[in-house]
Amino acid sequence: MNFARARMLLRYISGLLIVWIASAGAAIAQERGNPVGEWRYWGADAWSTRFVPLEQVDATNFSELEVAWIWRGDNFGPEPEYVLRSTPIYANGRLFTVAGSRRTVAAIDPATGETLWTFGEPPTPRWERSERQNYGKGVAYSEVDGKGVVYVTTPGFFLHALDADTGSPLEGFGRAVSIPGFPTTGTVDMLADLGHPYDERGGIPKERGNITTSSPPIVVDGVVIVGSSASRGRYNTRVENVPGDVLAYDARSGEHLWTFRMIPRPGEPGHETWESGAWAFTGNMNAWAPLSADPEAGLVFVPTDAPTNDYFGGFRPGHNLFANSIVALDVRTGRRVWHFQTVHHDVWDYDNPVAPVLVDVEVGGRAVPMVVQTTKQAFAYVLDRITGEPVWPIVERPVPQSQVPGEQTAATQPIPTRPAGYELQGLREDDLIDFTPELREKAVAIVEEFQMGPLFTPPVHVGNSAGKRGTITCPGSDGGTNIPGGPAVDPEAGVLYVASVKGCSARLLVPGSERDVPESPFTFGATIADWVTGSTGFAGPDGLPILKPPYGRITAIDLKSGEHLWWIPNGDTPDWVETHPLLQGLDIPNTGQPSHATVLVTRTLLMYGEGRAGEPRFHAVDKRTGERVGTIELPAPTNTPPMSYMHEGRQYIVLPVGGDNLPGSLVALRLP
Repeated sequence: MNFARARMLLRYISGLLIVWIASAGAAIAQERGNPVGEWRYWGADAWSTRFVPLEQVDATNFSELEVAWIWRGDNFGPEPEYVLRSTPIYANGRLFTVAGSRRTVAAIDPATGETLWTFGEPPTPRWERSERQNYGKGVAYSEVDGKGVVYVTTPGFFLHALDADTGSPLEGFGRAVSIPGFPTTGTVDMLADLGHPYDERGGIPKERGNITTSSPPIVVDGVVIVGSSASRGRYNTRVENVPGDVLAYDARSGEHLWTFRMIPRPGEPGHETWESGAWAFTGNMNAWAPLSADPEAGLVFVPTDAPTNDYFGGFRPGHNLFANSIVALDVRTGRRVWHFQTVHHDVWDYDNPVAPVLVDVEVGGRAVPMVVQTTKQAFAYVLDRITGEPVWPIVERPVPQSQVPGEQTAATQPIPTRPAGYELQGLREDDLIDFTPELREKAVAIVEEFQMGPLFTPPVHVGNSAGKRGTITCPGSDGGTNIPGGPAVDPEAGVLYVASVKGCSARLLVPGSERDVPESPFTFGATIADWVTGSTGFAGPDGLPILKPPYGRITAIDLKSGEHLWWIPNGDTPDWVETHPLLQGLDIPNTGQPSHATVLVTRTLLMYGEGRAGEPRFHAVDKRTGERVGTIELPAPTNTPPMSYMHEGRQYIVLPVGGDNLPGSLVALRLP
């Protein structure tokens, strides 16, 4: 037994003893780096559980929750933003969040919603070129020499460290930036640490690519670890881009500590998975989703994106490490400890879109330190987080092969034996709407124009021999689990709760030259790809979804056995379905909303909002059964996962919301 695993087992046994002697919630919360009652990380704690051991709000009083305050985020940029993607953090009596296209940082009074201070980065051409301006998911927090520090990464690819009390840039952190308006301290220009030519104002040359950020960094043992984002691959027409290397900095000084290269260079492990020299020019492969960490083991877990381009990879033959992977890195050195690739040679945009979830669970009488990666393909990959070994077998199974000229898809893909997939995977005629025979007949006629098949059926190209309009992929690139919703875990019960949607999509590849727009500010790279995704879409009959319900759901999975415990639809049947003239008089089951539910777990309840495409409602259910116990009306739909904290003896629940009637805002709920 290696030292790291022995340490993990000792910690697990000690935790059991503490749970027996004292409060389980307090012990577990402290262990994950989050004091009881606080929410110091994007996902509550370093383990990204989205769990708080609070119980002031329970099944008996949930319906009594009322709005305590609303913090509006519509005056932090050149125009109002109607989606707020940031989940706030709460530490030492203050809330911290970002808002607006310039990713302004704000400190907020947790009892009143009053803005206490703000920090904004001056606009730059680098900011203007970013496709991820309003994609900020929050900030990171740590303490340096006993003082709170807030860390934020921006669309222009800068890292700022701010005094949590005042919002002032941290003295002695970083390097001077000569751009007018930038602070003289507290900032790191992260482009300097990537190793590519760049201009301080303009960024990386267009022909080489572009890089930005969307998720907050994570701070572990005095190290600030930063992932990145790229231009959205589905819009790429060029094959070159900047790889999404992971960067690490000293939390006190801002000194660059290490870089993990996402594409292995000659002589490095994994280089052989990039054939035909593609390692030298291919990019993306970002860790755009939030990171998770096990501070005790000294490991950070990095979920990664697909390479360029999302739907065609003929110019990058091979499995393409470390794309579409979970990579465990040593926090102090950046050394790869292990990796697991969830998709080989991605041509479906099946990036790992959410933070890995960490939890300690007993399986078959053995203490297992787990990491769980939920995915767009609606699988939960469950691994031992110290060794990277699957907890239950993950089997390489043959999958359909591409007929696109020049493409070489992988012969097999890794399929978990447990847990089972938690959403529709692949498409058959039996999956189509069947409310009436007439609707079924229309649906069949629609899908006959498309290629369909099991999970991992690849896209087809224009002019394909079968004459198909495209390939219907289920789940599609916005289906399964995705960043607006994602998972939460109850570490006391060892139960995973994961939100998902069917989210099927249709793709038809067309020649890259037909879609390329050289003058676009979002065209990066030099070489036009042979094939890129076209504008294919499909719709159901008479304005109804083409698939059987539920359209969105939440599934509870027992991580002790890998079995599904229960599932529920996300919310209730939409009005546009209930009132549809072709469905009047029919007994329609609860379809749920076609939206990613936004979930939160407490000591007593599973709570969730219906998400961006749902209704403005917040629900609570019994964690053990999924039975609904209450519903709260909100001023707008939830945009991203909620959070909860205890402040001055009262439990608050804060939901990022936004919609047509309310720009992106924070709504705080509490009991009267």
